[in-house]
Amino acid sequence: MRTLLPFRMLLLAALCLAPALGSRLTAADESGQPNILFIFTDDHCTQALSAYDPSRITTPNMDRIAREGMRFNRCYVTNGICGPSRAVIQTGKYSHLNGFVRNGNRFNGDQQTFPKLLQKAGYQTAIVGKWHLASTPQGYDYYDVLKGQGPYYNPPMITEGSDGSPVTRPHTGYTTEIITEKTLDWLKQQRDPNKPFMMMYQHKAPHRNWRPAPKYLNWLDDVTIPEPETLWDDYSGRTQSARRQEMTVREHLNANDLKLSGYGNMNEAQKKVWDAAYGEKNKAFEAARSSMSEEEIVKWKYQRYVKDYLRCVKSVDDGIGEVLDYLDEAGLADNTVVIYSSDQGWYLGEHGWFDKRWMYEESLRTPLLARWPGKIAPGSVNDDIVSNLDFAETFLDIAGVDVPDDMQGRSLVPIMEGDTPDDWRQVFYYHYYENPGAHNVARHFGVTDGRYKLIHFYALEGEKIDDWELFDLKDDPNELQSVYGSTDYADVQKRMLEQLAEKQKQFGVPADTELGPPRRNNRRRR
Repeated sequence: MRTLLPFRMLLLAALCLAPALGSRLTAADESGQPNILFIFTDDHCTQALSAYDPSRITTPNMDRIAREGMRFNRCYVTNGICGPSRAVIQTGKYSHLNGFVRNGNRFNGDQQTFPKLLQKAGYQTAIVGKWHLASTPQGYDYYDVLKGQGPYYNPPMITEGSDGSPVTRPHTGYTTEIITEKTLDWLKQQRDPNKPFMMMYQHKAPHRNWRPAPKYLNWLDDVTIPEPETLWDDYSGRTQSARRQEMTVREHLNANDLKLSGYGNMNEAQKKVWDAAYGEKNKAFEAARSSMSEEEIVKWKYQRYVKDYLRCVKSVDDGIGEVLDYLDEAGLADNTVVIYSSDQGWYLGEHGWFDKRWMYEESLRTPLLARWPGKIAPGSVNDDIVSNLDFAETFLDIAGVDVPDDMQGRSLVPIMEGDTPDDWRQVFYYHYYENPGAHNVARHFGVTDGRYKLIHFYALEGEKIDDWELFDLKDDPNELQSVYGSTDYADVQKRMLEQLAEKQKQFGVPADTELGPPRRNNRRRR
């Protein structure tokens, strides 16, 4: 006959067993401070992420973050180029205040950054992958970052040596996969389980020149990717800046971009696999080229370019899946905020272009997905104007750290919880500085409220210009026809000019008078 234990004894036994049953919970879990996993790519546009646009590619692991969390439809960047975007995220400040206005600058790591503030609050911080800010990362307990831009194959990476100084180490393999492996290794083997963590898992891909992983070299060979409706844009509805750029699929993709020459940083075994994938296709194109029309050549270039871009995205999505699976397996998913974004958007042939930089929608808008179990309702979609300017403040708020008054963005936590503040921004300010520079995109600034957009182009090729564009995104979503100066939009124009002045005053934007040297070539005007 069984002896029935009194209720109090059963309760006491359960309490005694609780620590053993909950052994997978760490001290960080019990503290209530969530872990933060920030996944960041380079040049990834919403047109190549199926949670936004399924017409070109399926990205199941990125989509999982959106499905289990929130998709932000209007995440705008402050300065649409690699290094400046990263500096904004580190500091929560516009480029003119954090000191990194264009690629080629060196980030001042001595200034206040969000990882330093998280360290003070007890977080263990790490960054793996693309850094691209020239200086040695500060505020991180662990860093292992690409040297400069980094190649797609066999990347040299910089980490802290035994004496505390940075050392560069060679690696063999595909860079996207190496970055994922290093991220998982830190999460599994190197982090302190008694501390909450903040991991920045940052890919080079899908940055130019789009070298796919061996397993995806032939993926999409039997598919025709749809062309954007503005591939053949003639720029007749805008100012001179749109015509004078150097980023068209037609003229500016080089042989290396198109995989007609060059191997990058590959070893002999990798070159052999590469040649097996591209060799015969390239021979067929070169044999037919002389008989092809200009339009046919542009179409061929577009397909080669966009397929290689999508192949690079595919590898990133695979890696994200591996990391999300590990969070599940380790029992970390419920207490880890996962955020996915890119440094800005990108042109997949829209306006005939590749690259970024412009305040036009394709590069102004970047993907932003966030998952936070218990805080973000699964499948949420948000249309508020948010920005990479808000990321630092959001990370701090998630961790329960006070946001410094000198940061210029705002925490997205209330929006994630479904309660957008009544005084949330209605107008957004953008500023691009890199001219003279790659792709010859004019310096410009502007404001948008999501419906209307005002842009001022003020310097091009070392000369002052004074060109204005105004777009009605409802009637002209492709931004083909500026209505600046139109009497029909006089009231809108007046309001937007006032908002521009207000934003520049609010953010303390100084006059940009150092225009740089004029170009010395005699490039043909188009």
